[in-house]
Amino acid sequence: MVSTRARKLLPILLIVCLMMTLSAFGGKALATNSSTGGTVVMEGVGEGKHGDIKVEVSFSDNKITDIKVMEQKENPVLAEPVFKQLKENVMTANSPEVDVISGSTVTSKGYLEAIRNAIKKSGLTLAAAGAASNTQKTKEAADQTYDVVVIGAGGAGFSAAIEAKKAGASVVILEKMPTVGGNTLISGGEMNAPNNWVQRALGITGDSADLFYEDTMKGGDNLGTPKMVRILADNALASAEWLRDDIKVQFLPDHLFQFGGHSKQRALIPVGQTGAEMITKLKAKADTDKIVIKTNMKAETLLTNDQGKVTGVTATSSTGDKITFHANKGVVLATGGFGSNIEMRKKYNPEMDEKYMSTDSPGSTGDGIVMAEAVGAELTNMKYIQTYPVCNPVTGVISLVADSRFDGAILINQKGKRFVEELERRDVISKAILAQPGGYTYQLWNQKIADIGKTNEVHKDEYDQMIKQGVLYKAKTIEDAAKFFKIDVKTLKATIQKVNKYAKTGKDLDFHHRAGLKSLEKGPYYIQKAVPSVHHTMGGLVIDEKARVINEKGEIISGLYAAGEVTGVIHGTNRLGGNAIADIITFGRIAGQNVAAKN
Repeated sequence: MVSTRARKLLPILLIVCLMMTLSAFGGKALATNSSTGGTVVMEGVGEGKHGDIKVEVSFSDNKITDIKVMEQKENPVLAEPVFKQLKENVMTANSPEVDVISGSTVTSKGYLEAIRNAIKKSGLTLAAAGAASNTQKTKEAADQTYDVVVIGAGGAGFSAAIEAKKAGASVVILEKMPTVGGNTLISGGEMNAPNNWVQRALGITGDSADLFYEDTMKGGDNLGTPKMVRILADNALASAEWLRDDIKVQFLPDHLFQFGGHSKQRALIPVGQTGAEMITKLKAKADTDKIVIKTNMKAETLLTNDQGKVTGVTATSSTGDKITFHANKGVVLATGGFGSNIEMRKKYNPEMDEKYMSTDSPGSTGDGIVMAEAVGAELTNMKYIQTYPVCNPVTGVISLVADSRFDGAILINQKGKRFVEELERRDVISKAILAQPGGYTYQLWNQKIADIGKTNEVHKDEYDQMIKQGVLYKAKTIEDAAKFFKIDVKTLKATIQKVNKYAKTGKDLDFHHRAGLKSLEKGPYYIQKAVPSVHHTMGGLVIDEKARVINEKGEIISGLYAAGEVTGVIHGTNRLGGNAIADIITFGRIAGQNVAAKN
């Protein structure tokens, strides 16, 4: 007979045995089926760009039969080819030893790391099934014809394509990267527009297209082409309304940024406070309009006829096939700048060498500039390369958590002193940072400032990552903040006392903070280490009012249009924050309208 006590203990002993069995696997055996030759499902974890990536990998007969992503916080646009294309490649090769997806390297590595982790936990030895590569499975026709060929699938390219399609043209977008979005996707997505609806809701008065024009010209040391900057200033609001009404981009209804160099708070902020909102909605509109988008398709050479008119482009697919895209009406270059091309940076500005990391997409290599130059296009302002002042010192990526600077955070050096106005131009702040001990800065703010823009919450994945990296710290007191980064506490406390005094009087006697400093009397505090990274190349192609590319003789290159960072006529020596989105949408739309009309 089994005693009553033994019967009660039996379920507990069974649970303990089961737990010990799972522990023996070193992980979570989610399912087994010996009748099918031993199907096992194991969980694996890897570190992505924005946190852990958790997968479930199914194995049968020493083969990977399925991979499911169970948890991830990656950028949805950049992660899509990783979780789709890499899955196919891993299963084909029966191995995680495959090429990463270009432009999504960190997410790819985290995904593959998670799969390796699951394989290790399974205890299985997988038989390699041969190499797999990132290839397009659909064979492309060698010759294709559209009315309009748009090169580049960022904000400018999508804007041009959508407007051209609206005008009745057949349109194809060629994108060399596996994903759409370019720099627009990984930006903060903020957009300057004078007299916008949020300004009116907040009671912000006194802004105008004229004031925006003056700020932009001054911000670029008056080297922007006046007539082109005038078009930007006069059309920025209409561009923002187009995004809101036609593309359905959502902007925060009760908050604006005042970027450095601007006289007013005028930068609209998309929901999520990144460019993902914009690109997702532009892509959805393009899909609705049945615009053809070809990723992994690298444009190589512009084609011209005997009269010098641009009639198309040759491109190379991911399989290495050469494709010719004929354009009945014209080609739009929306390929971005060259911030990720170190050799090109050094060619035009030797100072911008390997010592600088970049915030830009890996696709920002100047391809459009090189292609247009080959058909005689004029270049301008090529030596002006901007750094973004507050970037992650480990990765070089722009810090969106640090957008708290626009709500009142201060910049200090290793000695604990402020050294520049926090709302100065980007180039001025970057130079000031590089002149400090070590060539870096700390950004400091408190919970009261954090609550204004909620950047800690909105960008929680970045916040958690920087905490883990040791470049961001939450401190209870000023003493605690100083101790963590070994800053002189007496000097830092004296700096904070000054800031608090200036916040009360409304007058920053040291650096004349144009928006007024905020009190730092109460904690908790946040302190973040940062360095400048290459962010925007102001130089590029010369275009006219209709976004037509101009050659070295001052003549129009028929059939060739350009918009966005590939051009060099708007920003002069320095681009003001929030002006890039206004630029790419405004001139992207102009390019699309005019190429469709063959103007």
